[in-house]
Amino acid sequence: MPEVLVVDDSKVMRDMVVACLRPYPGLGFTHASSGLEAIERLSLNPYDLLVLDLNMPDIGGIEVVEFVRGQDRLRHLPIIIVTTRGDEASRARALAAGADRFMTKPFTPDAILSEAKRLLEEKRA
Repeated sequence: MPEVLVVDDSKVMRDMVVACLRPYPGLGFTHASSGLEAIERLSLNPYDLLVLDLNMPDIGGIEVVEFVRGQDRLRHLPIIIVTTRGDEASRARALAAGADRFMTKPFTPDAILSEAKRLLEEKRA
């Protein structure tokens, strides 16, 4: 069963992401409320997709992306950034760090589900 790590300091946002991705059959979900917690979880468990906020109080999303891309076993983990920061500099920085997709909040349920499906299917292929 594919496992998604959903990282956001807002429980409401984590729950919203999970609700949007629930229609994808067989997905399991793990939550993290900070960048540090995400790194701890990523170090201990395998995941098939990372959905990550940029703005968090301890370790930001960019640093989490850089951590993931710097680890051999995590290097190919698909990453979707979801953030309120819609400026081009934030987008460029996230993609340059290694994020696969960049979405601004609010996003539509269909948009994030579509991106997640695409990335999970690419990973399987």
